[in-house]
Amino acid sequence: MKAITIPQPGDADALVLDEVPDPQPAAGEVRVRVAAAGVNRADVMQRMGHYPPPPGAPEYPGLEVSGTIDAVGDGVEGWSVGDQVCALLSGGGYAELVCVPAGQLLPVPAGLSLEDAAALPEVVSTVWSNVFMTANLLPGQTLLVHGGSSGIGTMAIQLAREVGAHVAVTAGTAEKLEACRELGAEVLVNYREEDFVERVRAATGGAGADVVLDNMGAKYLARNVEVLAPNGRLVVIGLQGGRTAELDLGMLLAKRGAVIATSLRARPASEKATIVAAVREHVWPLVEAGRVRPVVHARFALADAAAAHRALEESGHIGKILLTT
Repeated sequence: MKAITIPQPGDADALVLDEVPDPQPAAGEVRVRVAAAGVNRADVMQRMGHYPPPPGAPEYPGLEVSGTIDAVGDGVEGWSVGDQVCALLSGGGYAELVCVPAGQLLPVPAGLSLEDAAALPEVVSTVWSNVFMTANLLPGQTLLVHGGSSGIGTMAIQLAREVGAHVAVTAGTAEKLEACRELGAEVLVNYREEDFVERVRAATGGAGADVVLDNMGAKYLARNVEVLAPNGRLVVIGLQGGRTAELDLGMLLAKRGAVIATSLRARPASEKATIVAAVREHVWPLVEAGRVRPVVHARFALADAAAAHRALEESGHIGKILLTT
């Protein structure tokens, strides 16, 4: 099969389309012939040599795909050759074929194209596990999403809106903020021009955000703790702004707040299966009803993976970037 390899870490041109052996499904796995793969920041980090795949995972980048099952391993029930699916991966999505534990498969939602389904598994699993399963966002509470126009952000806005929460976002342009507003965000903060702590406090009568979903890490840590409401939960899912910062425990204690840092890729298959099952139960009906949708910014051929990475790193996109095979 053809797959994107990384012979040496580096810039986008480090991604090389190559011929590699076809994977074979182990017991409990299916093999998917890939239609499309989502492009994520984690893939960029892997390309640069900062985020190696967990033990046993394919060495090729790619954490979510859609496609058609073409082989089924021993012990798999409920899935058959020919089923159209999308899947959460530990790696290997930038390829024509990938093997997936059956517990990480999802059916393509009714009404959604096979290609667009690739934009769902990683972002929906990330948002649902962090905002709802971990931080327990409730109706009437306020969620602050940094990077509201990203793939993660556009999904977080929609899901929070659907449970009856209020959504504040940060983004860097008027166009991105308008896209967030159209999806349901109510408080729109241009981080280049405005202070998100002041804006969120003003919008919440001084209370602050009950949940903060943060992709920046160290750079925003102090201000994120400051913006928390009493009993607020800060969930850190990215380190784009660095990994080391000072934490004011006194402020956190006074707010009875929590700082939680999570990752999805290296979790055991059993935990991923639990998250995927929750996504299928709670989110898939919303997608099939047309209430929640993936926002797809651009599509690139698999051979143009370097161009897709450059587009992601330029940060002009709104929603997801896909690779198609």
